[in-house]
Amino acid sequence: MPKKVSNALTPLQVKQAKKGRYIDGGGLHLVVKESGSRSWVFRYTIRGGSREIGLGPAAGLDMVSLADARDLAIDLRRLVKGGVDPLQRREEDAAKLAAAAQTAKIASITFRDAAETYIAAHEGSWRNDKHRQQWKNTLLTFVYPVMGDIPVAEVSTEHVMAVLEPIWSEKSETASRVRGRIETILDAAKARGFRQGENPARWRGHIAQILPARQRLTRGHHPALPYERVPQFVQALRKREAMAALALEFIILTAARTGEALHATWQEIDIDKGIWTVPALRMKAGKEHRVPLSPRAVDILKEVRPLKGKYVFLGAEGGALSNTALANLIRRMHNADLAAGGEGYSDQKQKRIATAHGFRSAVRDWADERTSFPHEMKELMLAHTIANKAEAAYRRGDMFEKRRRMMTDWAKFCEMSAAYGEKVTPINVQVA
Repeated sequence: MPKKVSNALTPLQVKQAKKGRYIDGGGLHLVVKESGSRSWVFRYTIRGGSREIGLGPAAGLDMVSLADARDLAIDLRRLVKGGVDPLQRREEDAAKLAAAAQTAKIASITFRDAAETYIAAHEGSWRNDKHRQQWKNTLLTFVYPVMGDIPVAEVSTEHVMAVLEPIWSEKSETASRVRGRIETILDAAKARGFRQGENPARWRGHIAQILPARQRLTRGHHPALPYERVPQFVQALRKREAMAALALEFIILTAARTGEALHATWQEIDIDKGIWTVPALRMKAGKEHRVPLSPRAVDILKEVRPLKGKYVFLGAEGGALSNTALANLIRRMHNADLAAGGEGYSDQKQKRIATAHGFRSAVRDWADERTSFPHEMKELMLAHTIANKAEAAYRRGDMFEKRRRMMTDWAKFCEMSAAYGEKVTPINVQVA
């Protein structure tokens, strides 16, 4: 029976050993590679199989000395003798350390951190700056002061209620949006592994059992000028030398939503072909929309093109023109018309000053009352979503050239002599 090796190596041999494997005894081995690097390995047998576990370098700044390597080997032999696999134990210890580190990391992630992470990931897909700013402002005003610094993993119903209860009755619509945003942020945090369990901001079956359903606002329709008076309004509009006047006339001629037009960029415009392509990102329905431009709409674009900005219609500071600028312009025109003995520019039913968005109603009324264009073409003009799923599934084209004829006819209608009270000749269009 061969004699067992024990403490076969000396410190000098460890330092001078050439490439190879050297046995010190008791499972301790010195491994020297061709590069000259050397390390300690403990070799053992457990449950019928041989395994090895590294004990560290045998040279260099972080070296494990021969004496320390032997002590480590003694400890490992005790584990093996007790039926414990040292390599498995090391892996388990490493997993525990990683879990503890992850727990500590999660504990350091606050609700504010989770919210900012969510906003950074999604704000590029939001359609306009107003929506983006509303998200940030509501969180900053109502949420962060209450639970912004609380670990997102610990946010509970109590925290959510502390945010919502003070504003639920007085600012019901804002409170409802705040709740939805908290819920979304917590869902995203859970998906990232930052928290577990149910969402404490969930409405159905949870917050709905604590707070009463909010009273929804009755908005009504946007105040709209009667379509018969649009030519008179356009005639007065052209006397205004302002960017807002050009933008508003462009909105009227294209039947576009104000946000779509005010944030239009030159990359979306093909002046030569008379086409404005609004990307899906900025459309309410989330689908790209092509707008045929009448000759007058093209002339407006040519007038503002020399200004060289990112946006087609520039505001005072070089950004996009604001909705406020349009509203102020209509208000001034309304007051000026009243001062001149006119009726002003208001919605006859609502008794409110017309809005830029309301001109979409005017063009639709014109199309219904004065033309024979088909219903689906009018819906396409306004970029409305098709409610009938079967119809939506079969529609492939966008009736673009036919819509060009409709928008050209609308532009001609807006050009008509429009002294108030003058008869406007109907356009009875027959579509082939």
